[in-house]
Amino acid sequence: QVQLVESGGGSVQAGGSLRLSCAASGRTFSSYAMGWFRQAPGKEREFVAAISRSGGSKYYVDSVKFRFTISRDNAKNTVYLQMNSLKPEDTGVYYCAANQYYSYSTRGYDYWGQGTQVTVSS
Repeated sequence: QVQLVESGGGSVQAGGSLRLSCAASGRTFSSYAMGWFRQAPGKEREFVAAISRSGGSKYYVDSVKFRFTISRDNAKNTVYLQMNSLKPEDTGVYYCAANQYYSYSTRGYDYWGQGTQVTVSS
């Protein structure tokens, strides 16, 4: 198993930046593809970004392309989500997730963190 703990959320104004971190413990971090999802109030949890086990492949939902960057440091057992040019519609609870293979679906991940709140004001 792997345990995931997110950090780095907060409140920013539109146009600002935040960097989320997800620290993993347990089995070998590099064995897992990692994903970031978000959930706005009253909405379903949605895919934001994913990264392969080596970090060589990255995937983004269209709405965050060229604004968000996912990365990982396997030596530190951590995955990051750098969020720039934030918009009010980026508001939500952000979750990291882990599984052997990346997926765009919440059903594709076996392990989840508790989430970190991101609030973007206009």
